[in-house]
Amino acid sequence: MNAPATTTIKTSYLRPIDRDGLLAFAEKGRNNPNTRGTNKVHTVMQGMYRSLSYVGDHQPVVVDEPLHLFGEDTAPAPGEIVLSGLGGCLAVGITAVATWKQVRLSKLEVFLEADIGNPAAWGAGGAQMSPEQMGFQDIRVKVLVEGDATREELAEIVNQANFFSPVANSMRNPIPFSISLVD
Repeated sequence: MNAPATTTIKTSYLRPIDRDGLLAFAEKGRNNPNTRGTNKVHTVMQGMYRSLSYVGDHQPVVVDEPLHLFGEDTAPAPGEIVLSGLGGCLAVGITAVATWKQVRLSKLEVFLEADIGNPAAWGAGGAQMSPEQMGFQDIRVKVLVEGDATREELAEIVNQANFFSPVANSMRNPIPFSISLVD
């Protein structure tokens, strides 16, 4: 008789973050919940609808519009950049919550889509609309996450990350917004 074949499944995990550093950062937040940082971006228009946004010492983030919106389609559109920020923030949060709960992740992908229209033509003579009629009208996010936890535990991690996501909450909640000319 032949012995049954043994199957070995090897799982590789995503590169982890520093859990001790995360716990220290969380403690600082508990000790001073009013702490705020400031994100700064400098955007320079190149022409047509192509712009470069400079963030710290990083390569600029290129933004453009598709051909049907009179751009050159050389880069993602502004709304797509916003969604990429949301996806990145959710991925960071999921990683942080999983690390805190000592769950190792082997896969994490975030799929985002949103309904947006521009009948107002950026305010250049299009349809008259109120602010709540413009911008994203519906955002849908699906998360593919795998790790050494049950589906229910992974869902709780995703829900917790969503609840505490700074970018998701910036999109969900009204926030003060001001714009003016440089002095």
